[in-house]
Amino acid sequence: MFNIHTQTIQMPGGKDITIETGKLARQADGSIVLRCGNAMLLATVVAAKEAKEGVDFLPLSVDYQEKFAAAGKIPGSFQRREGRLSDNEILISRLIDRALRPIFPEDFHADVQVMVSLISSDPEVAPDALAALAASAAISVSDIPFNGPISEVRVAKINGEYVINPDLSEIEKADMDLIVAGTADNLNMVEGECNEVSELEMIEAMKVAHEAIKIQVAGQKALEAAVGATEKREYSHETHDEALKERMFKELYDEVYAVGAKGSANKTERKEGYQAILDKFVAPIEENEDDETDMGLVKRYFGDIKYKASRDLVLEERKRLDGRQLTEIRPIECEVDYLPGAHGSALFTRGETQSLSTTTVGTKLDEQLIDQAMYSGYSKFYLHYNFPGFSTGEVKPNRGASRREIGHGNLAQRSLKKVMPAEESNPYTIRVVSDILESNGSSSMATVCAGCLSLMDAGIPIAAPVSGIAMGLISDSETGKWAVLSDILGDEDHLGDMDFKVTGTEKGIVACQMDIKVDGLSFEVLEQALNQAKDGRLHILGKMKGALEKPREDMKPNAPRAFTMRIDREFIGAVIGPGGKIIQEMQRESGATINIEEVGNEGVVSIFATNDKSMEMAKNRIKGIVAVPEVGTVYDAKVKSIQPFGAFCEFLPGKEGLLHISEITWERLPSMDGVLETGEEIQVKLTEVDKKTGKFRLSRKVLLPRPERSNNKGDQQKANEN
Repeated sequence: MFNIHTQTIQMPGGKDITIETGKLARQADGSIVLRCGNAMLLATVVAAKEAKEGVDFLPLSVDYQEKFAAAGKIPGSFQRREGRLSDNEILISRLIDRALRPIFPEDFHADVQVMVSLISSDPEVAPDALAALAASAAISVSDIPFNGPISEVRVAKINGEYVINPDLSEIEKADMDLIVAGTADNLNMVEGECNEVSELEMIEAMKVAHEAIKIQVAGQKALEAAVGATEKREYSHETHDEALKERMFKELYDEVYAVGAKGSANKTERKEGYQAILDKFVAPIEENEDDETDMGLVKRYFGDIKYKASRDLVLEERKRLDGRQLTEIRPIECEVDYLPGAHGSALFTRGETQSLSTTTVGTKLDEQLIDQAMYSGYSKFYLHYNFPGFSTGEVKPNRGASRREIGHGNLAQRSLKKVMPAEESNPYTIRVVSDILESNGSSSMATVCAGCLSLMDAGIPIAAPVSGIAMGLISDSETGKWAVLSDILGDEDHLGDMDFKVTGTEKGIVACQMDIKVDGLSFEVLEQALNQAKDGRLHILGKMKGALEKPREDMKPNAPRAFTMRIDREFIGAVIGPGGKIIQEMQRESGATINIEEVGNEGVVSIFATNDKSMEMAKNRIKGIVAVPEVGTVYDAKVKSIQPFGAFCEFLPGKEGLLHISEITWERLPSMDGVLETGEEIQVKLTEVDKKTGKFRLSRKVLLPRPERSNNKGDQQKANEN
């Protein structure tokens, strides 16, 4: 029934990976089951036989999903089933997509769907480092045209050594954690985070990763040959009119080149200049009803002209579209405390890219719940990135965060997370939001800068300021010329060969994200890009420090202050009360937010309040509950109820004692009528704790002056003598 082929890949460090085809999902164009330890991934690929009419790009969709059953768990959602992809699954889907997309033939435009599922988990195997390998292997054993295979690995620097695909428990100790993808000849994708590492360490890590990638690519090729999938399907997804292309280049190239050479910093002005050239060329065609020129080809070839002219401008004249030098950073303006109602805010503008970022300080109740197949827990720091249509002058429906927004936000979050206070010393939950108000390239890096300033404005004691920069590349394989561009524009990202985002402090790199669109990128080019990025980062940091050099000494008046106290575990129930009655009452009366959790043999109580009065009231109530009553101590008490034989008084929160009628005053009281009132506050002394019942006995009269006794017998004797 099955025609199974299996290939084992022996990886550095002793972890074997097996890729198998022919058993599962046989009706897909290609399918692979990848196994490493107990982790298993099922990858499938299906491509339409023909491209849709008018499509001139690759409609590739990639979905990665973790099945909860793979880890022996049931989803925590209301429906108790897997729903839309989580942010983590979207991020892994993007890793696969970014590694695969550049490897498909440029003229292949059929719909392609890649699906990768985690069907069995291993607590020590990270599936994100295996997903692109599984996807590439599935394509390799199909008849879909593909210039691969590609693969990806995780490289971590642990105790000074570079480790390929380390165990999950080891990653926590790593100074560098990168996912690197590429072919046997070149790298095309890098993403990860670091603890302020040097540019040289980054290059070394990439080299180590590439050697491991070569091993995985060789394994895929061996499986492809064994299956007999070396012959790929024929296709014809593009039509061309070479005469039209030649004519357009001849007539329009110089004009397009001249628009770019003006060096206008305004992208709208450039866009209008290009459009005027195109309109002038198209006008006679549209006026002539007999002209059958394909307007779709006209637009495509005009795009090719802009592509070549812009690149030639850089390579031949070392000039950029906005007139800057190759290493020049756009003008920067920084402003903090822009929003008076926010806990922290900053406006960062670089050229035509602008981020308005806010920091909100919350309590433990604001932690983000994470429910995934491989991980469940809470996050105390998270960053959200929003990219509305108006930021680029477009109409775009608001349908929630896109994959791009999630990816850009994750890069910024990774960058800032590295300088956040340690969780054990930080009682707050912190949310950063970046709203992109203008965009002309590098909006994710603007988010890092604005987010960092907003954190400092909020008084969060980050370890060091972080800035970010996006680097680009223009290269020509025929002439061997190349140029690395600092702080790229949106057009330079689209027309260039590389988008390399680097974030860091003055000491080193904390995160990076790289996408390469061409083959043959040498480590020499990468090294220059990293060194050039360092200069740019430091320049931007200088501008940021001009607005705010370090975190504010104190938080804003409307931000919650935190106080943490530890109590014996036996008092946790007393603080909470039956059904939460006591803690809810304390929060209602004080206005503070109180959270308590058991840690080891202690209860950790966190109190959050926006004013001193609320904080002190909550602290005193809790201190009273956990205080141990001491015989002989005087307390301020409140009369809770009155009985014929005395009154019950609360002398500590949750602790009541009996003030007997005989202990209220030195005089003998015939009854309790009119002696005390419920709610009256009095001072009492704890005189006794019953050893059997634990009941408390109080006295008020011992705190009052004792009246002098009259000597009646002596007085009578004196009277008789007189």
